[in-house]
Amino acid sequence: MQAKPSTSWCPAIALLLLVATPPAGTAQQLDGARLFQQRCAACHAIEPGQNRIGPHLAGLAGRKAASVDGARYSQALRDTQAVWDAQTLDRFLANPRQFAPGTTMNLAMPNAGERKALVDYLIALP
Repeated sequence: MQAKPSTSWCPAIALLLLVATPPAGTAQQLDGARLFQQRCAACHAIEPGQNRIGPHLAGLAGRKAASVDGARYSQALRDTQAVWDAQTLDRFLANPRQFAPGTTMNLAMPNAGERKALVDYLIALP
């Protein structure tokens, strides 16, 4: 008679896989944070009041473009009258100079997946 294989290890493996798998969105948020550090942190901070070459990005969602006190902005960005949300940020980061001709922002992100990860990260900042 052939021995029946033990299945007592199955629940343990299922639990391990569940714990080891990050929740949906976590990897993208981490990727957005990494992209921010690689491409944005030289000019922007995420702490309120910490302007660098560009304005801080804390509380960006719902904020009017070119509205951070003490930050330097091009007239082109001031003239947009944009309010930052996911769609507006996506358009801006895809091609800042098309969004606001004359802007001093010169970094474009043509990769839609990377742009989405970064936008999701920025919109979630407190």
